[in-house]
Amino acid sequence: MNDVPGYVLTNRAHWDASAEEWVDSGERHWAEDDPSWGIWGIPESALGLLPDDMTGMSAIELGCGTGYVSAWMARRGASVVGIDNSLGQLETAARLRDEHQLDVEFLHAIAEAVPYPDDSFDFAISEYGAALWSDPYSWIPEAWRVLRPGGSLVFLSSTAWTVVCAPLDGSGPIADRLIRDYFGLHATDWSGVEVDPGGVEFHLPIGDWFALFRDAGFVVEDFRELRAPQPGDEVRFFVAKTWAHRYPSEQVWKLRKP
Repeated sequence: MNDVPGYVLTNRAHWDASAEEWVDSGERHWAEDDPSWGIWGIPESALGLLPDDMTGMSAIELGCGTGYVSAWMARRGASVVGIDNSLGQLETAARLRDEHQLDVEFLHAIAEAVPYPDDSFDFAISEYGAALWSDPYSWIPEAWRVLRPGGSLVFLSSTAWTVVCAPLDGSGPIADRLIRDYFGLHATDWSGVEVDPGGVEFHLPIGDWFALFRDAGFVVEDFRELRAPQPGDEVRFFVAKTWAHRYPSEQVWKLRKP
């Protein structure tokens, strides 16, 4: 992967360094009979992100991390490729694939430059992964390119609300007031913050998402703002349950390539 953007290298270093922190959750998700999504573990029965039967489908997970979404698709009958920016994450994915005896191909690659020709896949998905850590102005058109006509792109990520309410120093939890500008939102670099430095995340205002999908050629089939199932003091990834019960902390997009 030559001539990659600087944020890709920043994110690669971040996820390689933190790969061990995600092993336990990866193992837990690989063992799940029924998928659950996002930081609040919303069941697949409530969201319907995956086709019930994927027999004969070719699918790709964009930013697969430990690869559990790829596993869920393989168990539904799909031929699956998972790509990720982090070799550390892919090591866990490959080990779990072998332990669970599933036929999934994992590749070290980025969603901005998928190493497959046009019209290669019927279904593409990202739970966080590319949906948060790749520039949407690059990876959304690339997803359109590798999907066949009639193919679907589904992705889940945090919302713009979580960024505009996030403390500037990287601390948490997310506040109940606006801190950053909403308009003009794009890349948020956490690599130099005072508390818990991270990588570079990407969010857009809702109107900019719709414009991007239109320009890329996608049709929007559904948009969901996810809610924590009940209020509470528990904090997950800097988001308190009560906050996420009052405001949307995550969102789901379902798109189709005509």
